[in-house]
Amino acid sequence: MTSTPAAEQYDSPWKGALEEAFPEFIAFYFPDAHRRIDWCREHVFLDQELRQVVRDAELGRRFVDKLVRVTRLGGGEEWVYVHVEVQGSRETAFAKRMFVYNYRLFDRYDRPVASFAVLADDDPGWRPQQFRIEAFGCRTGIRFPVAKLLDHAGEVDALLTNANPFALVTAAHLLTRQTRHDPAARFRAKRRLVHLLYERSWSKRRVLRLFSVLDWMMRLPKSLETKLWQDIEDIEGERKVRYVTSVERLAIERGLQKGMQQGMQQGMQQGMQQGLEKGLEKGMRQGLEKGIVKGEGTILRRQLTRRFGPLPQDILDRIAGADAAQLETWADRVIDAMSLDEVFAGD
Repeated sequence: MTSTPAAEQYDSPWKGALEEAFPEFIAFYFPDAHRRIDWCREHVFLDQELRQVVRDAELGRRFVDKLVRVTRLGGGEEWVYVHVEVQGSRETAFAKRMFVYNYRLFDRYDRPVASFAVLADDDPGWRPQQFRIEAFGCRTGIRFPVAKLLDHAGEVDALLTNANPFALVTAAHLLTRQTRHDPAARFRAKRRLVHLLYERSWSKRRVLRLFSVLDWMMRLPKSLETKLWQDIEDIEGERKVRYVTSVERLAIERGLQKGMQQGMQQGMQQGMQQGLEKGLEKGMRQGLEKGIVKGEGTILRRQLTRRFGPLPQDILDRIAGADAAQLETWADRVIDAMSLDEVFAGD
């Protein structure tokens, strides 16, 4: 992968999964740290604080993932800040960035900061683990634990039987690489992984978060994507659940289809009174517009939830009642807004 907008998007679904299952994330990739954290105590995500540190450091746009406050087992400093970064591509200045964020966070909180990196790149030889500065006998720097997904390349079968959700995520990453030029093989692998989501008896929220990661990694051609969704609907029908099929990924397409169907029905009814041709045209146009607005609203809710967490009911109501122009204005603000208030200010 390269440092492109696509690489940045690749990292995004990890954030939701990491927040959903943070103890399991640490247990799978950094087991030694997991044994030293008191998981009976609450762990707190500090996304706003991390964004402030990034802005203060004037380092520009970075792929920072999470800052989490945890409690250490035993004595000593009770609170420890855990900074986690998922890096999807090789980057020359990566180790330096880990160092900068570490010391900026320590300077802000005056508490121990543990920095961890998950490397999801395609270069087996890239393994940045430290950064050092030395001048006139004075040394400073950082050495940080790294989890390299490629290290599990020969363990896919074992990963698929591992109950930890991030074993499944790691398997998805590896199978994505293995099937890069074979859509049929990727379809089979993705279908297998989706089946496993339903066999683990996880909550709906966890299934959706993990499906988001799998779906983002393992893109399929349109025909195979449609076939996969048919399989998923069959699975959910058999299990009498509606998990993955409630994901908003196909909302625009399905919203358009539903809107056009409704429009045609409305148009036919109007056509019997006002003239069939004129009624159909008007009804289809109105239905199409409704379908587009519905799809845009669904995407905006998903963007806001990823940035700011679960949305309060009043925000959901405002989105549901908004027109296309208002939704577009809010979607533009999401890019730079630091809070929900900034997105909806003045409206």
